[in-house]
Amino acid sequence: QVQLVESGGGLVQPGGSLRLSCAASGTNIGAYVMAWYRQTPGKQREFVASKPSLGAPIYADSMKGRFTISRDNAKNTVYLQMNSLKPEDTAVYYCAARHVTASQYRYWGQGMQVTISS
Repeated sequence: QVQLVESGGGLVQPGGSLRLSCAASGTNIGAYVMAWYRQTPGKQREFVASKPSLGAPIYADSMKGRFTISRDNAKNTVYLQMNSLKPEDTAVYYCAARHVTASQYRYWGQGMQVTISS
């Protein structure tokens, strides 16, 4: 079992930056692909970015160049650095994990609100 807890969300002005963290427990995340998703009311959950332990990250097109996913396996933590934030980035952000042998994300955090507004 993997437990995920997000932190770092909140309110920021357009053009600002925010760094989200996701602390994992229950097992070391070294064998897991870690990801961030987001969801706004009335819409399906949207992929943001993912990162295996080894290998390049993957980003949704709308996040490329603005968001950076990183991970520290020793700290069992995944990060999402978000820059040049826009009002349309407002959403509940979720951390997710799947074992490298799995096809779907099985473990999810509770979600965290990020609001971009002046």
